[in-house]
Amino acid sequence: MTDSPNSRNKGSSITRALDIIEAVVQADHALSPADLAYLLDIPKPSVHRLLQQIQAEGYLQTNMRGGIVPNDRLHKIAMGVIYAGRHKAQRQAILRQLCETLDETCGIAMPDGIDMVYYDRVQSSWPLQLHLPVGAHVPMWCTASGKLYLSSFSKARRGQIIDSLALKRMARNTITDGEQLEEALKQTRLRDIGVDNEEFVDGMVACAVPVKDHDGRLIACLFAHAPTIRKSLEQLLEFEPALRHAAEQLRILVEEPAEQD
Repeated sequence: MTDSPNSRNKGSSITRALDIIEAVVQADHALSPADLAYLLDIPKPSVHRLLQQIQAEGYLQTNMRGGIVPNDRLHKIAMGVIYAGRHKAQRQAILRQLCETLDETCGIAMPDGIDMVYYDRVQSSWPLQLHLPVGAHVPMWCTASGKLYLSSFSKARRGQIIDSLALKRMARNTITDGEQLEEALKQTRLRDIGVDNEEFVDGMVACAVPVKDHDGRLIACLFAHAPTIRKSLEQLLEFEPALRHAAEQLRILVEEPAEQD
């Protein structure tokens, strides 16, 4: 089967490949090759050929159900685009101002598989604090950022993810029961804020608010954490307005067009 003239006129292979990647990234569920062929009006043989090339390069992958989902290379590109070096000074300034307001460590976390990755952070000046460097991976089910990210999925998708997690006990209050975690995620979704009440590390509490794109989708989590000897979870949550203001500043920064020379 060959492409029709109308199909050929719709763009080069590069354009089609980018259209496929864009459709996969924007979809709220894993698309099949047939879905992509229908949505993009591309012949099925062409879709399969392009998917083979894109997957071979590490941008997309096929999940266990046969759906097409982003792969590691695409995740790295996304992280680089969202937090490009040209924004580093401004991003650090926003985090530093928030850190001074809360007098606690603040940072940005992004999803990576079944973990959250600390992408940027500003440490408080207190001698007693938890040191988790940039690049550190932390679990989703017991951290404020991870629970906030999980809550952004549909109930069905959350259930699939929860079933695949080990739910290992990390601290005294870690939720290790899937049904209890789902209930906690429902509350997280309703409040649009993630909390960690000594669930990841004994003696540490945390909260996180979403950084969203212009379509309202979560692209990162802005978090703050503190030892309970200084702040309770309730005291940390009193700074929710400051966290949301900083998250809005980060959203504007992400969507800011590149400066022209």
